[in-house]
Amino acid sequence: MPTTAPRNSPRPKLPNGVRIYALSDIHGCAHLLEQMFAVIDADMANSRPYRAIEVFLGDYIDRGPDSRHTLDLLIRRSRRRNTVFLKGNHEAYFTSVLEDPSRATEWFQFGGLQTLMSYGVSAAPGLSKDEQSDLVRELTSAMPPEHIAFLRQLRPTFTCGDFFFVHAGVRPGIPLSEQRESDLLWIRDEFLQSKRRFGKYVVHGHTPVRQAELLENRANIDTGAYATGNLTLLSIQGNSMLAI
Repeated sequence: MPTTAPRNSPRPKLPNGVRIYALSDIHGCAHLLEQMFAVIDADMANSRPYRAIEVFLGDYIDRGPDSRHTLDLLIRRSRRRNTVFLKGNHEAYFTSVLEDPSRATEWFQFGGLQTLMSYGVSAAPGLSKDEQSDLVRELTSAMPPEHIAFLRQLRPTFTCGDFFFVHAGVRPGIPLSEQRESDLLWIRDEFLQSKRRFGKYVVHGHTPVRQAELLENRANIDTGAYATGNLTLLSIQGNSMLAI
């Protein structure tokens, strides 16, 4: 069921003519991503915004069944040149594992095995640390170079008009320009429990909710796609927000 922003708060605005489509926490659910692309394309064909921007808030990989195809789809989408790709904590951790395969144990525990298998690399239970490191090296060889380059080029934030897009959130009381990347990718309670304004209206994911939350100071659009089958799309134009 579509969710709209609360009406009793001062509404953040985008510049005239700009429409933003935002998605977060795809987590290897390529089939849901393809469905959302179809929704976006139909909406753009119908409404013909002057300038459309697609903003992806990170966590493209891990947990879900097809991280490889998800990255293929996103890279193909990037050729339209109206896309912005942000870094999630899963991409940050994964790229650190590529640089230091000894960290594979922790990665496997929060969804890395599914990513491994999507590239045709299989893992048996009870592997030693050295064997897990070998699997990461095998994965690195199996990954297309453009996938690794894509993951390493992700940006931490994106700003447009009164909106600030980020994966996890921001630390309250710290100017947006001075936020630490670790908070942008990982923060939860301090941000989620804050009622204060953050300087701009924050659109984020990272913490799954039953349905999109469009609050007075922030919007959470992570609806746990890999577990629920529900990937939420947030459409923003002017001062209007609609979560589908």
